[in-house]
Amino acid sequence: MKPGLQFRLNQQLTLTPQLQQAIRLLQLSQLELEAELRQIAESNPLLEFADDNPDNLEGDERESEPPMDAIPVSSSSSSSSSSDTVDDAEAPEWGEAERDGGSDDPVDFSLSGASSRNSNPDEDGFEPQSAAQETLQEHLLWQLNLTHMSVRDRTIATVLIDALNADGYLTESMESLVAALPADIKASAAEVEQVRRMLQRFDPTGIASIDLRDCLRVQLEQFDPDTPQRELALRIVDAELELLARNDIARLARKLRVSEDDTAAAAVLIRSLDPRPGAALDVTPVEYVAPDVYARKDAGRWRVSLNPDCQPRLGLNQHYCGLIAQARGTDASWMRGQLQEARWLIKSLESRAETLLKVAEAIVRRQSAFLDYGPEAMHPLVLREVAEEVGMHESTISRVTTRKYIHTPRGTFELKHFFSSGVSTEDGGSASATAIQAMLRKLVDAEDPRKPLSDQAIAEELHRKGIQVARRTVAKYREAMRIPSSSERQRAG
Repeated sequence: MKPGLQFRLNQQLTLTPQLQQAIRLLQLSQLELEAELRQIAESNPLLEFADDNPDNLEGDERESEPPMDAIPVSSSSSSSSSSDTVDDAEAPEWGEAERDGGSDDPVDFSLSGASSRNSNPDEDGFEPQSAAQETLQEHLLWQLNLTHMSVRDRTIATVLIDALNADGYLTESMESLVAALPADIKASAAEVEQVRRMLQRFDPTGIASIDLRDCLRVQLEQFDPDTPQRELALRIVDAELELLARNDIARLARKLRVSEDDTAAAAVLIRSLDPRPGAALDVTPVEYVAPDVYARKDAGRWRVSLNPDCQPRLGLNQHYCGLIAQARGTDASWMRGQLQEARWLIKSLESRAETLLKVAEAIVRRQSAFLDYGPEAMHPLVLREVAEEVGMHESTISRVTTRKYIHTPRGTFELKHFFSSGVSTEDGGSASATAIQAMLRKLVDAEDPRKPLSDQAIAEELHRKGIQVARRTVAKYREAMRIPSSSERQRAG
């Protein structure tokens, strides 16, 4: 085979390291961005945060504002998948010339006049703090230390307590639990089971159970034997828990050959039990976020502004900048490289802030009806519509709306919350899935608890409002909103 030359013409987009950095910063949340910038600043002496060196600030900016109070998240939506394609038009204008006023000063991303809210320290000047909540394991170990038990059984109990999940159940097999014991403890499965049954009577009762039936049974056994319908409740838990879950009292009574009144009384007793005994001691912290942007109504118009407390104020270290002119050789080359990287980073942050504000403004314009009237007025909105309005790629909109939050008079929401698909209406328009879910919730809240609406009935009610939605779609929305079925709502009522 003879060697030869071949020419091939192809077109591809090459992402420069600077553009890759800009894209990465765009998709980070506020906390992730802060951590990333701290790490970068530690490796680049030309960079510094304004709060680390207040001498870089001018005038009144030297007095730092108090931090923004964190706000709990009101709602969020699932993230849409996004591609990694990027338009050339989206890239920041990377030029050597500095913007007006130069980039040597700390970057202030307060593009509009958003004011921060003061924190509320107590009278002694200390921030209020809550005592650490006791965990489930700590609560059980405290009881274990007060229980007369051999060292061997105490060791086994400690292993079992450590294996409990958040609901207080043991999900591992008995073989795994035996294998988890210390090497000097040679215990059989029967011995471990005996200790487990002792733990089940700790507070909360039913802890260390292996399934729901086991959990409910041990709680019933703690009742006085003379408790009305206790024995019948035990029979139901042992053999007919599935029928009870369907609330089929009539069939349950026939199968157990008892009256419906007695069966209903036993069902009430069972439902008074706790199916998740460990959940009461769950110490999962509440998630709090500081909003990235604000939406406020001013003179009849909705206006959007960045939260200045959530925008990093990064600048160039004037001392090291002054040393560049004096440096020689490799030191001068290295410092000039660090300076260039610092300027790239600052421009990337400027681009991130401007993009976030532009996208948030577009979303607020599209969803102003939601801000005025509530969830039922939410319009259908997809990434493509916002991308076309702001002149960016859909993947950029996906990045900038993920884990970025906006505070509105109706609560704090992830920007993703404002995107939802549409369902056709009789007049040829469309209603968003969020609006339909709000209507569904309103119908359920107003229903007669003795005659709750079925999924078909809800679909028919929505049809009367002009919303063309199938029964299975109503069921899907209801399940997503964690609304029980009509039979379960009737039982609860």
